[in-house]
Amino acid sequence: MEDKTSPFKVILGSSSIARRKILAEMGYEFTLMSADIDEKGIRKETPEELVIALAEAKADSILSKLQTINNQEKDERPIILIAADTAEAILHRLPIGDYIKEAEPTLLITSDQVVVYEGAVREKPANEKEAREYIKGYSSGHAATVGSVLVTNLKTGFRKGEWDRVEIYFHEIPDEVIEKLIEEGTVLHVAGGLLIEHPLIKPYVKQVVGTTDSVMGLPKALTEKLIKEAL
Repeated sequence: MEDKTSPFKVILGSSSIARRKILAEMGYEFTLMSADIDEKGIRKETPEELVIALAEAKADSILSKLQTINNQEKDERPIILIAADTAEAILHRLPIGDYIKEAEPTLLITSDQVVVYEGAVREKPANEKEAREYIKGYSSGHAATVGSVLVTNLKTGFRKGEWDRVEIYFHEIPDEVIEKLIEEGTVLHVAGGLLIEHPLIKPYVKQVVGTTDSVMGLPKALTEKLIKEAL
């Protein structure tokens, strides 16, 4: 693990344990915030457009929270928080002093992921029955994950997101393994009920065309690339 001690701060806008683990593996120290959005209320024509739109909505939600916190603490040294689509308007209203110009930047990282199976987009299973159907469908078949990463520089207003796709092929998954996964419960909280890194399912993963970290929700290479561009 590299030492990523650097003159910028990172906020991970996610409650995902897997994403926390990946970002920590990358060597970054970060704080956590979660977004309050209605994911089902955001629909797009393609999975790629959907995951980018959801990552943007999460970023906007967290920015709104941070703006509120900043306003409540206005007697203290403020943190300037700017969404890319409103950066110019906000900058005109803010007192930009030397202390802001010299302040270290803060990067907000948000992301989203869906599973694509036979052309259909799958998000988190609604219940155990749906999770069971999802996993049985993968048995002796294949699915893809489409995930996004969005990095917003809260000091400059720069925002950029990209998506990543991974194809996963499976051996036959025994019914007893599926039932153990359902009973254990983690599959109910991930896109498509898909957990290729889980010890119960790992032996039945035939081939992964892409990276495991991307399937887990945060592609390392893409995240590093966007961090560098945001700075």
